[in-house]
Amino acid sequence: MKKYISLIFIFGFFFLFESCSSQAYLDSKTVDTLVGSEEFTFNAQRANPMNYEVINAIGSIQNAPTTRILQLQGGGYSIELKKNNMDVALPYFGRMYNASYNSSETGYRFVSKDFTVNKSQNKKGNWTLKIKPNDVRNVDQINIEVFKNGKAFVSIQSNDRQPITYDGYVSENQKIEKEKEKL
Repeated sequence: MKKYISLIFIFGFFFLFESCSSQAYLDSKTVDTLVGSEEFTFNAQRANPMNYEVINAIGSIQNAPTTRILQLQGGGYSIELKKNNMDVALPYFGRMYNASYNSSETGYRFVSKDFTVNKSQNKKGNWTLKIKPNDVRNVDQINIEVFKNGKAFVSIQSNDRQPITYDGYVSENQKIEKEKEKL
Protein backbone atom coordinates (compact mmCIF):
# COMPACT_ATOMS: atom_id res chain seq x y z
CA MET A 1 0.00 0.00 0.00
CA LYS A 2 2.80 2.42 0.90
CA LYS A 3 4.51 1.54 -2.36
CA TYR A 4 1.46 2.59 -4.40
CA ILE A 5 1.04 5.82 -2.48
CA SER A 6 4.66 6.75 -3.04
CA LEU A 7 4.37 5.92 -6.77
CA ILE A 8 1.26 8.09 -7.06
CA PHE A 9 3.07 10.91 -5.25
CA ILE A 10 6.13 10.63 -7.51
CA PHE A 11 4.08 10.61 -10.72
CA GLY A 12 1.92 13.48 -9.48
CA PHE A 13 5.03 15.47 -8.65
CA PHE A 14 6.52 14.69 -12.08
CA PHE A 15 3.38 15.75 -13.98
CA LEU A 16 3.10 18.96 -11.97
CA PHE A 17 6.59 20.07 -12.96
CA GLU A 18 6.18 18.80 -16.51
CA SER A 19 3.04 20.87 -17.03
CA CYS A 20 4.69 23.98 -15.59
CA SER A 21 7.82 23.71 -17.69
CA SER A 22 6.20 22.87 -21.02
CA GLN A 23 3.99 25.94 -21.35
CA ALA A 24 4.91 27.55 -24.64
CA TYR A 25 3.80 31.02 -25.60
CA LEU A 26 4.97 31.11 -29.23
CA ASP A 27 6.80 28.86 -31.63
CA SER A 28 10.46 29.58 -32.32
CA LYS A 29 9.90 30.80 -35.91
CA THR A 30 7.40 33.42 -34.74
CA VAL A 31 9.81 34.55 -32.02
CA ASP A 32 12.63 34.86 -34.57
CA THR A 33 10.37 36.88 -36.88
CA LEU A 34 9.23 39.24 -34.12
CA VAL A 35 12.69 39.86 -32.69
CA GLY A 36 14.28 40.06 -36.14
CA SER A 37 11.84 42.78 -37.18
CA GLU A 38 12.37 44.61 -33.86
CA GLU A 39 8.62 45.12 -33.60
CA PHE A 40 7.10 43.31 -30.62
CA THR A 41 5.63 43.86 -27.17
CA PHE A 42 7.13 42.55 -23.95
CA ASN A 43 4.31 41.85 -21.48
CA ALA A 44 5.50 41.82 -17.86
CA GLN A 45 3.99 39.23 -15.51
CA ARG A 46 6.40 39.45 -12.55
CA ALA A 47 8.74 42.05 -11.09
CA ASN A 48 11.91 41.10 -9.22
CA PRO A 49 13.10 44.00 -7.05
CA MET A 50 16.75 43.94 -5.98
CA ASN A 51 16.33 45.97 -2.78
CA TYR A 52 15.91 43.81 0.33
CA GLU A 53 14.18 46.65 2.20
CA VAL A 54 11.38 46.48 -0.37
CA ILE A 55 11.29 42.69 -0.17
CA ASN A 56 11.09 42.81 3.64
CA ALA A 57 8.38 45.47 3.54
CA ILE A 58 6.31 43.40 1.13
CA GLY A 59 6.85 40.32 3.28
CA SER A 60 5.47 42.13 6.32
CA ILE A 61 2.10 42.69 4.63
CA GLN A 62 -0.55 40.26 5.76
CA ASN A 63 -1.14 37.38 3.28
CA ALA A 64 1.77 38.53 1.14
CA PRO A 65 3.92 35.97 -0.65
CA THR A 66 7.21 35.16 1.02
CA THR A 67 9.16 35.26 -2.22
CA ARG A 68 10.85 38.33 -3.61
CA ILE A 69 8.95 38.01 -6.88
CA LEU A 70 5.91 40.26 -7.26
CA GLN A 71 3.04 39.12 -9.45
CA LEU A 72 1.89 42.03 -11.61
CA GLN A 73 -1.89 41.95 -11.72
CA GLY A 74 -4.12 43.83 -14.10
CA GLY A 75 -1.84 43.80 -17.13
CA GLY A 76 -0.85 46.86 -19.06
CA TYR A 77 2.78 46.63 -17.92
CA SER A 78 4.78 46.38 -21.10
CA ILE A 79 7.54 47.54 -23.41
CA GLU A 80 6.25 48.10 -26.92
CA LEU A 81 9.08 48.22 -29.43
CA LYS A 82 8.60 49.59 -32.94
CA LYS A 83 11.08 50.75 -35.57
CA ASN A 84 11.03 54.43 -34.53
CA ASN A 85 9.23 54.30 -31.19
CA MET A 86 9.61 52.54 -27.85
CA ASP A 87 6.80 52.87 -25.31
CA VAL A 88 7.68 51.70 -21.77
CA ALA A 89 5.11 51.32 -18.98
CA LEU A 90 6.54 49.30 -16.07
CA PRO A 91 6.20 49.70 -12.31
CA TYR A 92 9.26 50.23 -10.12
CA PHE A 93 9.93 48.76 -6.69
CA GLY A 94 13.19 49.77 -5.09
CA ARG A 95 15.38 52.63 -3.96
CA MET A 96 15.42 55.84 -5.97
CA TYR A 97 18.43 58.07 -5.42
CA ASN A 98 16.73 61.19 -6.78
CA ALA A 99 13.25 60.81 -5.35
CA SER A 100 10.34 62.45 -7.06
CA TYR A 101 7.07 63.29 -5.38
CA ASN A 102 5.25 63.12 -8.69
CA SER A 103 3.56 59.71 -8.79
CA SER A 104 3.83 59.53 -12.59
CA GLU A 105 7.65 59.49 -12.30
CA THR A 106 7.97 56.64 -9.80
CA GLY A 107 7.70 53.88 -12.39
CA TYR A 108 9.27 53.55 -15.80
CA ARG A 109 6.78 55.36 -18.02
CA PHE A 110 8.23 57.02 -21.08
CA VAL A 111 8.24 57.08 -24.87
CA SER A 112 11.58 57.11 -26.64
CA LYS A 113 12.02 58.02 -30.29
CA ASP A 114 15.84 58.08 -30.22
CA PHE A 115 17.30 54.71 -29.21
CA THR A 116 19.77 52.13 -30.46
CA VAL A 117 19.19 48.38 -30.47
CA ASN A 118 22.01 45.82 -30.49
CA LYS A 119 20.75 42.29 -30.89
CA SER A 120 22.44 38.93 -31.00
CA GLN A 121 21.39 35.29 -30.99
CA ASN A 122 23.26 32.55 -29.13
CA LYS A 123 23.76 28.91 -30.15
CA LYS A 124 20.60 27.80 -28.34
CA GLY A 125 18.45 30.22 -30.34
CA ASN A 126 17.83 32.75 -27.54
CA TRP A 127 17.92 36.44 -28.46
CA THR A 128 19.59 39.22 -26.47
CA LEU A 129 18.63 42.84 -27.16
CA LYS A 130 20.49 45.76 -25.61
CA ILE A 131 18.47 48.94 -25.99
CA LYS A 132 20.03 52.30 -25.16
CA PRO A 133 17.53 55.17 -25.11
CA ASN A 134 19.29 58.47 -25.91
CA ASP A 135 16.39 60.80 -25.12
CA VAL A 136 15.50 59.50 -21.64
CA ARG A 137 17.53 60.93 -18.77
CA ASN A 138 17.10 58.27 -16.08
CA VAL A 139 17.42 54.99 -18.04
CA ASP A 140 20.88 53.90 -19.08
CA GLN A 141 20.13 50.56 -20.75
CA ILE A 142 17.32 48.02 -21.16
CA ASN A 143 18.36 44.39 -21.65
CA ILE A 144 15.80 41.97 -23.07
CA GLU A 145 16.52 38.27 -23.30
CA VAL A 146 13.94 36.41 -25.38
CA PHE A 147 13.85 32.62 -25.23
CA LYS A 148 12.80 30.32 -28.09
CA ASN A 149 9.31 29.75 -26.64
CA GLY A 150 8.51 33.48 -26.34
CA LYS A 151 9.25 33.89 -22.65
CA ALA A 152 11.39 36.91 -21.89
CA PHE A 153 13.50 38.42 -19.14
CA VAL A 154 14.07 42.19 -18.90
CA SER A 155 16.55 44.09 -16.77
CA ILE A 156 16.66 47.86 -16.56
CA GLN A 157 19.79 49.72 -15.56
CA SER A 158 19.18 53.25 -14.42
CA ASN A 159 21.46 56.01 -13.23
CA ASP A 160 19.11 57.18 -10.46
CA ARG A 161 17.66 53.87 -9.17
CA GLN A 162 18.63 50.39 -8.16
CA PRO A 163 18.29 47.80 -10.94
CA ILE A 164 15.12 45.78 -11.35
CA THR A 165 14.19 42.79 -13.50
CA TYR A 166 10.91 41.60 -14.99
CA ASP A 167 9.71 38.22 -16.25
CA GLY A 168 7.09 37.85 -18.94
CA TYR A 169 6.60 37.00 -22.60
CA VAL A 170 6.73 38.64 -26.00
CA SER A 171 3.83 39.03 -28.40
CA GLU A 172 2.91 40.89 -31.55
CA ASN A 173 2.17 44.58 -31.25
CA GLN A 174 -1.52 45.33 -30.91
CA LYS A 175 -3.31 45.38 -34.24
CA ILE A 176 -5.92 47.82 -32.87
CA GLU A 177 -3.37 50.64 -33.06
CA LYS A 178 -2.72 49.88 -36.74
CA GLU A 179 -6.45 50.21 -37.45
CA LYS A 180 -6.57 53.55 -35.58
CA GLU A 181 -3.72 54.88 -37.75
CA LYS A 182 -5.75 54.13 -40.89
CA LEU A 183 -8.66 56.29 -39.71
